[in-house]
Amino acid sequence: MEDDGVQDRLLGSENQEEGLKRRVLEELKILWRIAFPAILSRICSFGLTVVTQAFMGHISEVDLSAFALVQTLLLRFANGILLGMACSLNTLCGQAFGAEQYRMMGVYMQRSWVVLTVTFLFLVPFFVFATPYLKLLGQTDELSKRAGVIALWFIPFLFYFIFNFTLQMYLQAQLKNAIIGWLSASTFVLHVILSWVMVDKLNWGIPGAMGSMILSGWLSIIGELVYVFGGWCPQTWGGFSMKAFSELWAVVKLSVSSGVMLCLELWYNSVLLFAGFMKDAAIVIGAFSICVRVSNELGRGNAKAAKFAIKVVFCTSLAIGLVFFIVFLSMGNVISYAFTSSVAVAKVVSNLSVLLSITVLLNSIQPVFNGVAIGAGWQSICAFVNIVCYYVIGIALGLILSEILF
Repeated sequence: MEDDGVQDRLLGSENQEEGLKRRVLEELKILWRIAFPAILSRICSFGLTVVTQAFMGHISEVDLSAFALVQTLLLRFANGILLGMACSLNTLCGQAFGAEQYRMMGVYMQRSWVVLTVTFLFLVPFFVFATPYLKLLGQTDELSKRAGVIALWFIPFLFYFIFNFTLQMYLQAQLKNAIIGWLSASTFVLHVILSWVMVDKLNWGIPGAMGSMILSGWLSIIGELVYVFGGWCPQTWGGFSMKAFSELWAVVKLSVSSGVMLCLELWYNSVLLFAGFMKDAAIVIGAFSICVRVSNELGRGNAKAAKFAIKVVFCTSLAIGLVFFIVFLSMGNVISYAFTSSVAVAKVVSNLSVLLSITVLLNSIQPVFNGVAIGAGWQSICAFVNIVCYYVIGIALGLILSEILF
């Protein structure tokens, strides 16, 4: 009888282990089903401006500097506001999908369009009057005038952000964002080809480079809208509704909380870069796929599943971070030569390799907590945390380290 009891306990332990493995594998499948298209979309969307900047360098050094100035100061600040406010849709759509209130997802997206469009209108004057603003900040007349021309071209691209962010979050919440990944990759390739033709072959200059970026970006949006309106989201899209203009204050409050939370993070690098304390700024693209899992499960009232999803994503992100931590730590002396041929710059990067490695490791964890906060609707708390961490502690520590290291 005792042997039978031991065997039963062993079998029970094996079954629990197999069950845990199965749950982890299932969670990983869901994670990468959400995360990979989102990562691809973010990389390709960011790649549109990178490719445009590269072709700007083929036009003139002044145009390249003007583009970089507008992108660093105006576009990044505006992007932080719109992306931050759009993140409220992750919370709303994720929880609605989990609670099987499918029709509300389309309404939430339309409300987000209204709120973000109004926000966009407030941001437009900064781009229209970019030249005098930049002169006030101490830029030269020539550079400010050229940046003012380029800033006008950025206005339709700024409007593109509204639909790019919201459609991705709407589709991601219902695990249908694979279409976004494919469209983003396709338009990125198209942008490279169009830029080469318009700038290098036709010599259209700034209109060619900026026109290619705008056209490529909006073609991806048209494809996504066709997907949504064409019947591929029958449960969640019921057509345009007047409900989009009701209960907007609740959306505004959540959007502002989300905007402040993310803006404080995205603006931090811009502040340091503009202040001149950093020679270069690394852009960290955090994948917020965890917020979908958290909001879905909380919408279903399943807190245990949400906790399990957090654990799986945390371990996955930490494992990826450890790999890059080891790579940067071991290759700190040579990795900079992929970006520069300057021995002096390479030496500075080598001196910073330890700090860079630690930063990469910590940044592999931090987006997970951001995603948890967005999925649970805790944006206001995170906004206060970001103020203290980034601007009270971070900037002070950055100033101290810059004096020590440079």
